[in-house]
Amino acid sequence: MNTTALSVNLNKVALVRNTRHLGIPSVTRAATLCLQAGANGITVHPRPDERHIRAGDVRELAALMKAWPDREFNIEGNPFQNLMDFVRECRPHQCTFVPDSEGQFTSDHGWNLAHDADRLRPLIAEAQALGVRVSLFMDADAPVMAAAKAVGADRVELYTEPYAAAWGTPQQGVQLARFAAAAQAALDADLGVNAGHDLNRDNLTAFIQTVPSVREVSIGHALIADALELGYSATIQDYLRCIAAAYR
Repeated sequence: MNTTALSVNLNKVALVRNTRHLGIPSVTRAATLCLQAGANGITVHPRPDERHIRAGDVRELAALMKAWPDREFNIEGNPFQNLMDFVRECRPHQCTFVPDSEGQFTSDHGWNLAHDADRLRPLIAEAQALGVRVSLFMDADAPVMAAAKAVGADRVELYTEPYAAAWGTPQQGVQLARFAAAAQAALDADLGVNAGHDLNRDNLTAFIQTVPSVREVSIGHALIADALELGYSATIQDYLRCIAAAYR
């Protein structure tokens, strides 16, 4: 890995579109502009109620990504709800298993593998048999990383909201140390490390500098909010600048 990949979550583009029946803003157009600006991948989290990303969006993006063979498509969701249908049909590069309830406002916790490992294991194996990498959305808890490996995952996505909430407070260093320890435990277990949730242009560089070997960050809300002011191209370039700054 030469640098951390930037995957753009397009859920909020779909959320705005869904407030009217005009088809704008276009999710596929947003994806194209982000990829043209240098984004390394596209992420979507299609929830069962389709309050933002819809099934049609997933299929259209899967088709679009075939024109970008050097970029990755990541579909997030709960494998006990609707995620596996998309994995079977679309064969994304990566699927991220997230333990959301159907009506959950946003992702806010990782898997409890003591409770869910036996149910997850066959679905992880099925996705991998289809050629899809599996990442588990996990809290930054170093002792459970070995369990994520044992259940068959290829990567973990560290849930970064606690770090983002601590940014600029006396707890910032404590949280960075916690995430660094969790990432190192994942690496020691032979897992790849992804990260996401509330990362932004202010806190991204320090996170990548401190947390070892982050392969991918998935960023949606902050990035799309920035794009409303700066445009997609300038926003993507600035997030890539933040990532590059961590490697200097």
